Amino acid sequence: MLPSGLKAEKFAAYPPEARRLATANLQALQQLPLSFVPGLLRELIDYDFKFPTERDSIDRELINLRALSPKEIQSWFDEFSKLSLSSKLETFDWVNYPSQFVEQESAHLWTTHQLDSFRKAATNYGDRLRAVSPVVPLPMRRLGIAIIGQGVDKYEGQLFRNLRKHGTCFRQLNPENGLDQLLAAAAVRAKAHPVPYGHWYVDGGQPADHDPILTLVQYRALEPVRSALLTYMEKEIAHPGMGPEELRTRLARLLPSDLGMDKAGDTVLDRFQVRLFTEGSGTQIFSTAFTQWTARECLRRAQPLTLVVRYAPRQRQRPMNELLSSSHANGDLDPTESLIDGDMGGYYQWINQQRLPGSEQSSFLVWFEGHGEALAIGPSLPRGAESNSNIDLAKLLSLALS
Repeated sequence: MLPSGLKAEKFAAYPPEARRLATANLQALQQLPLSFVPGLLRELIDYDFKFPTERDSIDRELINLRALSPKEIQSWFDEFSKLSLSSKLETFDWVNYPSQFVEQESAHLWTTHQLDSFRKAATNYGDRLRAVSPVVPLPMRRLGIAIIGQGVDKYEGQLFRNLRKHGTCFRQLNPENGLDQLLAAAAVRAKAHPVPYGHWYVDGGQPADHDPILTLVQYRALEPVRSALLTYMEKEIAHPGMGPEELRTRLARLLPSDLGMDKAGDTVLDRFQVRLFTEGSGTQIFSTAFTQWTARECLRRAQPLTLVVRYAPRQRQRPMNELLSSSHANGDLDPTESLIDGDMGGYYQWINQQRLPGSEQSSFLVWFEGHGEALAIGPSLPRGAESNSNIDLAKLLSLALS
């Protein structure tokens, strides 16, 4: 079936809000090429389980598509229309399985040497969409905090190497009650602008006391989910002919209920947490990989105003078969190497934060937990500088946000 043959009943299996949007925008969808529509439906089919910023993005895109004249549609999607797809793809149930269609489409485009053309078409479409999308001002300056080195008594190496040229390194901080001060500051921001999923606390171990107004993701509390997933992966890998692509496809289909998550929970957050394990690399094994990936996906999808990320010691490296085995889920911890992981994770967090709107005014702080060393980035702080000021974390955060 081609998009021109779409009918409202084709979306009967979609969740309520996704079905409502699809049917309301049926006329616009019918005018688009097959090489494009399933990619849009891949996002739309999960609309009910997406964060507010993601929903807003889909809403704006659909509003724009409805507003395009036939001539404008031809101009916007001419490059997509020129792509040649196979009869197998044309007969695929791309309405109900858009993700699987996109995977098969990617393979087809690659084997037929059309992938570069598709990438160019997608880039041009994205540029056009951004050009007509209004810029919504943030209610407050975006803030990212990375807390690294939990459990490390002493470290002789240089920290924050990749971030030093972007901010000021403080060497004589007063670390007392530093964690409490940072979490309290995050809670104050959340209460000042209580945006749904706008203020997060991600912890790679046991979280500290915090205000429940913060959206919490904690690695330790997800241990049953992780164990269930590792058991599932062990069984699937044992099947003859099971390859990485097929395993990836099966993991992508898992729902929170498949891994024993409480049906009475937050459906949006539960879906997000499951995908952290099923889509991330190493998140099922190492707490630092989980923490870093969570920060990345949180920034990419939820685009929070406040994100506090705290790294905890991960297990030591062992042979891969042992790491993947659910019977070896807990091993000896490696605080020093986890500090190095967290240091790099903090750098990645800052990079991903800078990709979001308002980056020129955003602030960032990374702190060696329990120690007097931190680095702060903010519009008023000098770059590539060092300071021996004897201040606490609350004062330093105030400087970064000034």
